[in-house]
Amino acid sequence: MSYPDIRLSRMRSNKIFRTMVRENRLGVEDLIVPMFIHHGDNVRNEIASMPGQFQLSAENAAEYARELFDCGIGSVLLFGIPAKKDPTGSDSWDDKNGVIQHALRTIKKAVPEINLITDVCFCEYTDHGHCGVLIEKKHQMTLDHDATCENLALQVVSHAKAGADMVAPSGMIDGGVGAIRQALDEADFCNLPIMAYSAKYASSFYGPFRDAAQGSPQFGDRQSYQMDIANSDEALREVELDIQEGADIVMVKPALTYMDIIRRVKDTFGMPTAAYNVSGEYAMVKAAAEKGWLDEKKIVLEILTNLKRAGADLIITYHGLDVANWL
Repeated sequence: MSYPDIRLSRMRSNKIFRTMVRENRLGVEDLIVPMFIHHGDNVRNEIASMPGQFQLSAENAAEYARELFDCGIGSVLLFGIPAKKDPTGSDSWDDKNGVIQHALRTIKKAVPEINLITDVCFCEYTDHGHCGVLIEKKHQMTLDHDATCENLALQVVSHAKAGADMVAPSGMIDGGVGAIRQALDEADFCNLPIMAYSAKYASSFYGPFRDAAQGSPQFGDRQSYQMDIANSDEALREVELDIQEGADIVMVKPALTYMDIIRRVKDTFGMPTAAYNVSGEYAMVKAAAEKGWLDEKKIVLEILTNLKRAGADLIITYHGLDVANWL
């Protein structure tokens, strides 16, 4: 055995020493927990495809936010499920009655210290389930990026006025980050940061989320504005565009099978980088754990630690409360 091998063996044989030389560490401060905000009062609907996750009305979301914050988790990501949907998703910029606006005010009053991040998109708010305004071209319905950017500006300013601490555009809309940055600056929210879903793939891992957020497309798919799962270089181009337009944090989504992308993004740009440990990844672990095929605690901590190793500074995960209790 060579001398370097002996040294490694000595360190590994002692649990305390092994921890001391660990290269990457997972902490609750790294985690952001998604929450599904349902319109109405006293709502707590369990999501069948995501055991342990719920659609919550604003007051129940505030209770959950308090529980998370008391466990050390400082940020949550809010997705809205409105009472009404229309072709443009106008509930998303309804200052008075919007589902997210109401939740922001309610949670902020109950847990003023927690950071509230709002998902900025339209798939949950439109009656067609696509991420913006649709127009017909050559007898096909397609996304109108310019019109969608105008509505994104309305949405983020409304969220900011209601108390959002950060906005997270998730639609991969061309020019969307720039439109959001300009709108926030013009409305005197120049210090409000943007976490952009910069490299968001047209993935099959999103199925449970679409049930949870009730935002499945009523026709077609989203492959024209989300990335091809086979592409890697394209991710760097997309991230660079968002940085140029004003993104403060860039994101890779999904996480588990896209660790190579996380690493390339972090190495190339050195920007604060988030990884979204998505609903399908969560559901697979839960299903296997329920069958007794995996140790849930060990596998979750391994996955999230390895996302840190891949380069993620922040991890959006549905496992957050469990992880906080385990750690």
